[in-house]
Amino acid sequence: MKHRIKTENLALLYQKAAERFGDLPAFAIRESALQWNPISYSSLYEQGLNLASGLIEIGVKARDHVGLFGDNRFEWILSDYGVQLSGAADVPRGRDVSDDELFYIIDHAGIEVTFVETEELQNRVLKLRSRLPGLREIILLDPKAKAQPGVKTLQELCDLGAALRAKGDKRVEERIAQIKPDDLFTLIYTSGTTGTPKGVMLTHSNMVSQVINLPGYHNCTDRVLSVLPIWHIFERVIEMYTLSFGGCTFYSSISTLGEDMRNVEPTFMASAPRLWEKLHERIIKGIKASHPVRQILFHIAYFLARHYKNSEYFITDKYLKMKHQPKWKHAMLLPLHVLRWIIVLPWFGFFNAAVLERIRLGAGGSLKATISGGGALPIHIDKFFNYVGIPVLEGYGMTETSPVISVRSINNLVVGTVGPPVPETEIRIVDPETGEVLYPNNKFHDNGLAQRGEIWVKGPQVMKGYYQDPELTQITFSDGWLRTGDLGVITHNHCLKILGRSKATIVLSSGENVEPEPIEMRLQQSQFIDQCMVVGQDKKFLSVLIVPGIQEFRMAGFKERTLEELAINPEANKIILEEIRKLTSQANGFKRYEQIRDFRMLPVTFEVGNELTNLYKIKRHVVEKKFNHVIDELFTNGTTQKN
Repeated sequence: MKHRIKTENLALLYQKAAERFGDLPAFAIRESALQWNPISYSSLYEQGLNLASGLIEIGVKARDHVGLFGDNRFEWILSDYGVQLSGAADVPRGRDVSDDELFYIIDHAGIEVTFVETEELQNRVLKLRSRLPGLREIILLDPKAKAQPGVKTLQELCDLGAALRAKGDKRVEERIAQIKPDDLFTLIYTSGTTGTPKGVMLTHSNMVSQVINLPGYHNCTDRVLSVLPIWHIFERVIEMYTLSFGGCTFYSSISTLGEDMRNVEPTFMASAPRLWEKLHERIIKGIKASHPVRQILFHIAYFLARHYKNSEYFITDKYLKMKHQPKWKHAMLLPLHVLRWIIVLPWFGFFNAAVLERIRLGAGGSLKATISGGGALPIHIDKFFNYVGIPVLEGYGMTETSPVISVRSINNLVVGTVGPPVPETEIRIVDPETGEVLYPNNKFHDNGLAQRGEIWVKGPQVMKGYYQDPELTQITFSDGWLRTGDLGVITHNHCLKILGRSKATIVLSSGENVEPEPIEMRLQQSQFIDQCMVVGQDKKFLSVLIVPGIQEFRMAGFKERTLEELAINPEANKIILEEIRKLTSQANGFKRYEQIRDFRMLPVTFEVGNELTNLYKIKRHVVEKKFNHVIDELFTNGTTQKN
């Protein structure tokens, strides 16, 4: 941590980073697979000062809200930079924002000046302009796009600012000096899984606390790949974190990710569970398509890695502890694990270098760690990558907490948890029904460890509140504690384990509470199930909506070319039914009331911007509304499909 810059606000962070790291690359723009155009720290800061001067000249005032609509590219981060240096706060969203959301955000946030990335976004905002009398200026980011009359370009503003600064304009420096830690640096409207977007107010001190407290040891030689939505707070905090130690951020995309991981050889990155699920699928498919000898070698290597790692976790006391274990029991088992570790070590060393190294090279070969956030990482994915030597450090957070609440570190890597709280952060586990504090609580054995309840958080990263919504803010906080709405426990490792979302909890008519996410994760382990959502609120039993993996069915010999055709195929339905029964059986740890009684295959895929958030979380309210007729049919029939 000693290499990181510590400041009171982000504008000072940019200033000090330029002074300390000068000509080192801060960002790299992809020109082609092997050609990246670097932007130095000093150049970035100079361009940011020019843009900020241009913004001030066209009337952006300190603490104004400036719109920033677009996806991952250097011009986006430059605009973000310029807004911060001008003393204003940005209001960001991606290109997939709907017209209704665009209007709502611009109107609700009182945006007078906004950046738009593309011609298409420019034209959409122009169509809405008659209903937005407060919107004065539109600035186009893409240098290749054509600006409509009355629309300024990013380059025009930078040129305007450069000319002003050449004449001695120092208004930016004055604005930087006036920024207070409690000032907003951003106002993020959550895409969310439920309801209308909420404006989350995050301050400079919120972000600075994250930059200081995130675990890790990085320096100016680190290469960081950017692939998550740039406007999302998780990606933004990683980019600010990278600036604090002088690393270089390479802008990638989902379509070029595999190629970029091999060519850039990143040492660190932020990621979402879906990325690792897809990479896992690709690895397993490649193994299945390889020569039988290669398949055998992989299975031997993975078997050895699993035993080696499990013994290593036990020896170093980094295995998941959901129950209290007496010291005598650990002492009794320790020699057995040491013996297994010694026996496996030479064999694992050989197969690790000969077989597993090829898998690591697929992730670039230099990845020291990646933080997976934005959703729960399926346990089999978590174990797979950590066993093969790609350290996936699962974290937990939310937009309202800037976002990181807890995260595993290399030195505290307990698979199955999201690690301990980051420094300066307190966690409570509270009974969601009674409000009783379950952890920490001396009346329970071990101070309330392993007690299940709602997660409450207090720390310097917690938001200021919801913009223009004091009622919702008041409901979300209790005595200064943020109520996350997530369910979890503190394990006997003193790590946080997430159990689900209290708002996603399904309550059956029998009164049983069911967490759908663990069931959905288990179902998605099937190669024939691409996506799914469990339903059954106030019903006698659970059912599930299934988006089948059409490519896997075609590889299995099915001729159907569309999901619609596949959904009505009796043999395909029979395979899905067998998969559901096998994966959610009592033998796999599911209780009787958690059994899936019925299902339907859907004719369409869940997509980002519609049924999914940008981090691939299911928008349950959207799916329920869109497929209401299918859900009604499931429970009207009341019986399992007969196939």
